[in-house]
Amino acid sequence: MIGITTDVIERNGRESSVVTAAYGRAVAAAGGMPVLLCAEIGLVASYVGLLDGLVLTGGDDPRMEPFGGITHPKATPLSPSRQSFESRLIECLNEKRRELPVLGVCLGMQMLALHSGGMLDQHMPDTREDAARHWDGTHEVVTREGAGVGSAVTIGRGVVRSRHKQAVTDPGSMRVVAMSDDGVIEAIADPTRPFVLGVQWHPERTEDAGLGSELFARLVEAALAGR
Repeated sequence: MIGITTDVIERNGRESSVVTAAYGRAVAAAGGMPVLLCAEIGLVASYVGLLDGLVLTGGDDPRMEPFGGITHPKATPLSPSRQSFESRLIECLNEKRRELPVLGVCLGMQMLALHSGGMLDQHMPDTREDAARHWDGTHEVVTREGAGVGSAVTIGRGVVRSRHKQAVTDPGSMRVVAMSDDGVIEAIADPTRPFVLGVQWHPERTEDAGLGSELFARLVEAALAGR
């Protein structure tokens, strides 16, 4: 069972849990059973105990105050309930040291970095002339040699589809395993665990199989190995 985090949005004055169907389809195509997770903090320990793997999906921008920073005025803040839930989920995995395989996508990668003591560029259009090519476009990523991580989380060269205005500038205790051809950190991994990988692009929408569907296949393979 592969848990997939969901976004929390308000519709007609009521909260709804939503997620792009592409995530579930990618997990199912890789041989896993996708399970959509409601953002209920009280269920975090149960989720961690029951699941075989986890996908931290993309979304809006994390609020930086919980990490000792100030949220950029041009950021689109993440739902407080979603951020609190996913923060507790990551913290629970760290506390229990359960080797639950994790694939963090876009926002998911950023949350992994922040919880590892990392930092973000909160608004790339302010700092990079090439920021527009990362917003709903394709670009190349290249392997970062000598990252010191296992083969399960190494990243090959190829073209990916991304959609982000924020980026990791410091991965904290995690390692950089791939960068874009213009120097943006594109993938990070935890060197102390078999499979904890964050990617800045969207593998569920990337045509290159090695950087798209294969990442979900690796996640499911790691989940099966850990059962």
